[in-house]
Amino acid sequence: MNPATLSLIALVAVLVLSLTSRINIGVLAVALALPVGVGAAGWKPEAVLALFPSGLFLTLAGVTLLFGVAQTNGTLEALARRGVRACGGTPALLPPLFFLLAGAISSLGPGALAATALVAPLALAAGASAGVPPFLMALMVANGGNAGNLSPFSAVGVIVHANMAKAGVPGHEWAVFLANFAAHVLVTAGAWLFFGGPALVRRPRLAEAVVAPVALTGRQGFTLLVLALWVGGVVGLGFNPGLSAFAAAAVLILARCGEDGPAVASVPWGVLLMVSGVSVLVGLLEKTGGLDLVSGLLARLATPGTVNGAMAFVTGLISTYSSTSGVVYPAFLPMVPGLVAQLGGGDPLQIALSINVGAALVDVSPLSTIGALCVAGLPPGGDGRRLFRQMLLWGFAMVPVSALLCQLGARWFS
Repeated sequence: MNPATLSLIALVAVLVLSLTSRINIGVLAVALALPVGVGAAGWKPEAVLALFPSGLFLTLAGVTLLFGVAQTNGTLEALARRGVRACGGTPALLPPLFFLLAGAISSLGPGALAATALVAPLALAAGASAGVPPFLMALMVANGGNAGNLSPFSAVGVIVHANMAKAGVPGHEWAVFLANFAAHVLVTAGAWLFFGGPALVRRPRLAEAVVAPVALTGRQGFTLLVLALWVGGVVGLGFNPGLSAFAAAAVLILARCGEDGPAVASVPWGVLLMVSGVSVLVGLLEKTGGLDLVSGLLARLATPGTVNGAMAFVTGLISTYSSTSGVVYPAFLPMVPGLVAQLGGGDPLQIALSINVGAALVDVSPLSTIGALCVAGLPPGGDGRRLFRQMLLWGFAMVPVSALLCQLGARWFS
């Protein structure tokens, strides 16, 4: 069997086991890359090692470390509580407030996982006090975190932009962000209409605000200053986000605004290993010609006119069970050029946007970490089993919804 076919079989095995096994598939991906690369393709081990995405790894590590400091010293929590206070005790303002709060935190760097972990317990507790349905609050937080997840500063955004550059469509950072943000705003507005939003408008204001104000400490104020300077350097001066994030984190730790132990422990090393490991296998797939085989298979399922919806459906279905950032984005985005060539048409940017949006919209499912964090954040006395079922059905419903949205709207952002 030739190396291209073996590398494709290895990737399929990784995808299947990502649905059925608890093993970190980054470990499995590297383990499978070795026999395919060295044994079947006849490479030297150094050639397989060269596929490791060191730049991507350092960028993800730096960004997550920086926001690990901000999270462990209470800066992000203080900001979240001040945002809740701003609603002034009006129940109808709580759902959109938490959508925007989760989105803002996610887009500034830590991504949807960290934003959801931080905001979900606070949102569900505030919603319970204000009489807001927990399902509506959970959807607001999960979709808000996902809406900001593909910003140029987010750790997941870094993964997407790196893989889009590999696919030959670089330089569309804001189109990626806006397409993903708009899709989540649209489905969240639908959730608000169908699951209790209009009834909240008719409710009176609460007697007092849900969350007491929290004053920023000196350490937290300095942390905000450093974060603002870091964002300004990345946006205005073109600093490398990962390397400059290491520098910013070092400044905070040296200034005793955080401790390196808890900050380093907060870095999602398992996710970094997953993303990097799958990237090694995808790199092997590309160099052995396996991507051409995959493109041919996908081309049989679509035409140039239906490829956007088809790709959103396929990636959404896989992402319901699998890791979006660790599996779907690294595996499917590099296939875009070959798929366009096989189809004989199609817009590479539109297809990439469809992959991004299709995989992201389903991530509120409790089978994903984001959805699970929302269920786990339910206050004592809440019906966790009911919320789990509601989130699961919503996640599956987003598969055809994302396909329809991408088929109709991907061209608007290209």
